[in-house]
Amino acid sequence: MMIRITGVNLSAIDLNLFLVLHAVLKSGSATGAAKELHVTQSAVSNALARLRDVLGDPLVVRSGRGLVPTPRCEALRPLIANAVGQLQAALDGSQDFDPKTSTRAFTVAGADHHGLSDVPALVALLARRMPGASLRVVSIDYLVERDGLASGEVDVALGPPEAAGPGCLTEPLYSDDAVLLVRRDHPRIRGRTMTKAQYNTSKHIDLLLAQGRPGVGHQQHARLLKDHGLTREVGLAVPHFFAAAMAAARTDLVAGVPRRVARSFCEMLALRAVEMPFAFPHMTTALMWHTRTDADPGARYFRSLVTEALREAPRARKPLKG
Repeated sequence: MMIRITGVNLSAIDLNLFLVLHAVLKSGSATGAAKELHVTQSAVSNALARLRDVLGDPLVVRSGRGLVPTPRCEALRPLIANAVGQLQAALDGSQDFDPKTSTRAFTVAGADHHGLSDVPALVALLARRMPGASLRVVSIDYLVERDGLASGEVDVALGPPEAAGPGCLTEPLYSDDAVLLVRRDHPRIRGRTMTKAQYNTSKHIDLLLAQGRPGVGHQQHARLLKDHGLTREVGLAVPHFFAAAMAAARTDLVAGVPRRVARSFCEMLALRAVEMPFAFPHMTTALMWHTRTDADPGARYFRSLVTEALREAPRARKPLKG
């Protein structure tokens, strides 16, 4: 969608007003924007009022305790974020980047299982290579709702490369298959590999990781089951892997999880991992980022740390015992 500001001389606009709007959209409040910009809340309100007059649109309206964008502002949002990001990248690129002295804050988006299997290795490496930096981990929902990579609120995301949005770049990190989690004293499932009959007669836990919707792998999984003559009856749908593991530990439900994280769940909960009744294909997890940060020295260094940490993170390839 192309946005035109007709009848307005760009040179007559204080471009700082767009920085204020960008901060408001990121934080969802005038208070948060004021804190980020180190100005008073009244200064933020005055800047919004001036920009509203220029553009002839309310831009943001109050909803509950926060501010939400109008349709026109929502259309402007990625354009403003991209412009601000490119300017920031240009400024950052003109300066030497020193990881030992950097105090930059980085944000990673991913499903909750990455917090168990991947984040600890990244935190440890970050502490050694960039000790002054900080890390924030946000959910897939946050990434989707805020268009995090395009808006600049998220530096990198972890997930299947098929999930990368427009303007995003990807780099494969690792591939992993899946195992099934069952409670240790499950009355019917005792062996190390689940039989097809057990799979068909069990109730399964479904994962809805992005705003309550099936992820990009659901259709592929459905085709795989059909090819092997299997059916999957869903008894519970949850938005997080940890919730699935908790439910499996206390019921007869079965949860499919990446092998990479299964050991952690089995160590924390009364669970054991069993093999699928068919050869489950390896799925790729990729690093995703937006093109506007591709040349930023700090962002590039951080991405190199993510790649190094996650490619070296240990993975259990053998059947896991509960």
